[in-house]
Amino acid sequence: MHSIIVVPSEESAAQTARRRAGQVRLAPGESLRFGREEACGLVLAHPGVSRSAGVLAASGSFWTLTNHSRDRTYVVENPEGAGEHIKVVPGRVEAPVPFEFSRVVLPAGDELVTFEVWAPRHDHLRTEPGDDEGALTVPAFPLDRNSRYFRVLVALCEPRLRGEPYAPLPTTEQLTERLRAAWPEAGRASVQWNIDYLAVKLRLRPAPEDSPEGRARLNGKKEMLVALALRFDLVREDDLALLGSARGRGRLGARPGGTVPA
Repeated sequence: MHSIIVVPSEESAAQTARRRAGQVRLAPGESLRFGREEACGLVLAHPGVSRSAGVLAASGSFWTLTNHSRDRTYVVENPEGAGEHIKVVPGRVEAPVPFEFSRVVLPAGDELVTFEVWAPRHDHLRTEPGDDEGALTVPAFPLDRNSRYFRVLVALCEPRLRGEPYAPLPTTEQLTERLRAAWPEAGRASVQWNIDYLAVKLRLRPAPEDSPEGRARLNGKKEMLVALALRFDLVREDDLALLGSARGRGRLGARPGGTVPA
């Protein structure tokens, strides 16, 4: 599995030299140089970005950032945190980044240039090994139950968890409305982003970026996510508490007239 996935902004995607449907995938041990010059693996075509601005390097379940700038501090934000971020000062080499989702922010003149880094191999140990135990078995589906992507997965599964095994899956608009009880800032784009990320993290095939139909396969992707989650008990009925109280027209899966499956 790839260790990290670099997602360029719309402005830089067209300039990316090494890219796969707008994404750059790095396995453990691989690195990616970013900057303004065309020789960089990730080209950030802004006159305020250094010709060679820095290097990303993939490790097992984290990644590092090297800042080539002599006078600019880079910031790595956690979009899921409440302002959580780390600073990578000029000249810092291989600063470890612990976030599963990251937004790298580079000051460029009077603007900010950004790109995202996903680290889907953010594994979490289930138990502590004893003195006489060997290495832990890697979890099959490492999910952070406190993350927003897990709430999106729960909301996707909600209609079928509530007793209708063949209930139609919620639309992105319905998911957005349902999630706002526990995630007030939820928007259509952020919900869709988390669905795409889940497809990568749970290693569904074909991956969305490999599909010639692109977003036309969205519903099939959601079906695969729900089928996988329910088949292997990645999401259970108890997890519905993470969604908070339903608002508006009721919980996802409600029948016309206001009734909801038991």
